[in-house]
Amino acid sequence: MDPNAREVDMIWLTAQVFLPLAVAVLLLIVPGRFRELLRWLALFGCAATLALSLCLWVDYYHRVLEYRSDRSVSSMYHPDSRLDARVEHQQSLTAKPVPGPFLSIDLVTIRPWISQFDVNYALGVDGLNLLMVILTSLVTMLAVAASWKIDDRVKGYLVLILTLESGVIGAFLSLDLFLFYVFYEVMLLPMYFLIGMWGGGRRKYAALKFVIYTLAGSVCLLAAMIALYTVNVRDFVDQNVVLRQDEEMARRDPSLLILEAKGRIEVHSFDIVTLSKVGRAAMLVLTNQEHRLAVRGVGKDEPHQPAANGSVELFAPGVDREAALARLKASPVCNRTFQYVIFALLFVGFAVKVPIVPLHSWLPDAHVEAPTPVSMILAGVLLKLGGYGLIRIAFPLCPWAAAELAWWIGLIGAVGIVYGALVAMGQTDFKKLLAYSSVSHMGYVVLGLASWSSADNSQYWEMGVNGAVYQMLAHGITATALFFVVGVVYDRAHHRELNQLGGLTEPMPVYTGLSAILFFASMGLPGLCGFVGEFKVMMAAWAFSPPLAVTAILATILTASYLLWAWQRAFLGVNEKTKGYPDVSAREFVILLPLVLFAIALGLFPSVLILSWVEPSVAGWVENLAPLK
Repeated sequence: MDPNAREVDMIWLTAQVFLPLAVAVLLLIVPGRFRELLRWLALFGCAATLALSLCLWVDYYHRVLEYRSDRSVSSMYHPDSRLDARVEHQQSLTAKPVPGPFLSIDLVTIRPWISQFDVNYALGVDGLNLLMVILTSLVTMLAVAASWKIDDRVKGYLVLILTLESGVIGAFLSLDLFLFYVFYEVMLLPMYFLIGMWGGGRRKYAALKFVIYTLAGSVCLLAAMIALYTVNVRDFVDQNVVLRQDEEMARRDPSLLILEAKGRIEVHSFDIVTLSKVGRAAMLVLTNQEHRLAVRGVGKDEPHQPAANGSVELFAPGVDREAALARLKASPVCNRTFQYVIFALLFVGFAVKVPIVPLHSWLPDAHVEAPTPVSMILAGVLLKLGGYGLIRIAFPLCPWAAAELAWWIGLIGAVGIVYGALVAMGQTDFKKLLAYSSVSHMGYVVLGLASWSSADNSQYWEMGVNGAVYQMLAHGITATALFFVVGVVYDRAHHRELNQLGGLTEPMPVYTGLSAILFFASMGLPGLCGFVGEFKVMMAAWAFSPPLAVTAILATILTASYLLWAWQRAFLGVNEKTKGYPDVSAREFVILLPLVLFAIALGLFPSVLILSWVEPSVAGWVENLAPLK
């Protein structure tokens, strides 16, 4: 691999993460009295971040075109998306250059960071997070544009928004658990201050509740992260690293020869890809399929060729298979209780962010009290980190526990769908209704991920995971837009009570037309973005558990009911109080229009815009987990 290519990946990914933070530092230098300048600098910074994410998308597209002819590689992800292959190669470069050709379409950079604790600065882009980064950049830019009327402490507000964007993008791109945790925590303080300082009358209560719930989830993630770090991964990493540590041990204690020291050294890692391989190997042991475990590249010229005879090549080249298998069996990761506990900690940690019932009660309060632009980011981006964490971390790191608990996870998702819809139906506060709607819609994400099928029916699980990712992206568009729709009417009415609105169609026809499309998209009307993800999840859920699927299908009636009822109360009829409301301004129209166009385009062209980018990575993700069940 060309060293210059590695440096390019390093520059691209680092710029993507830290460009918003650099703009935030620039804003700190500008005097606070230049409010317009601060707003425009923040907007241009967000636009530059979006442009950079689109450049990553174009780069990724060209790599796909160049590599699509080689379909012979089977690894953690699909042949078109081999994040683990790139990671493995870069890790070997830090120890000793490995000759030979290397092909991968993913952008990955790995550099040592805190060597004492085996923490790396590891970032990567593949089909699972590429569109999430674009969504984050788009939503943040629109949120900054929606913040034009905020006049109180403008500098601090914009600095916090940009810092939040860096934290979210960093979390999406992280391939190291420790680094992921750092970015995950970086998001906490900006959101706390944005709600607590610029929110409504109960902003302090809502901000404190948000922090308590989020910190509780973070503690669960921290405990799981520490436990996973204790796992010995020496047989799954480049053996040059292990050899160097053996030699170092022998130098520190001359009484030990290298051969005696060899096998005693433990290697620990926060690397997500390495821990995923350990998780898969542990699942084979726990399901009595340990005979399938093999050493990578044995008997083959190309180490990344597909395994034969059903073997799963997880041990690193040069490892003694029998000794490695013995060490794996003695590891806590092959203990059923350990698997259950770690998966539960990871699941709860991310469930708070999804949010999953009953860990959802912070969300309605946060939405109601947060200013409109913050609600746009919260609903459009932050909730997606919970679902992404389940996909990238919880399921791959503890696949045995995930498979054993799949039905219960699906039940949690189905309960969230129904509960969120029922509670939304009883709301009169426009924002609170949308908050509970988010709880319901994100339940489809959990149900899709839980639709774990056997090897013979893995195509249904792949459909469910694709649907879950699509649902996150579609909800990111519709939720962002609908919270802005509420903000528009709040600027005129100075309240969000649906029972006091009504009659908005006559004075605000453009606003009404744009809002109608978004309401129908959120409802899941065919031809709009909300339909595709929910349909795929329902299909997968039917193959997995018909009762859960029937529950999700019937819940669509509830979704249509509360959204249509909200529409009628807000827009139809005649209301003297709303007759004088002006239609959307040019700025409001510019913010709403792209979201409406995306809601339509994603429904009409789901494969071109979403699935063609997501499916390759999801296919490999499922391919490597479903056969293990």
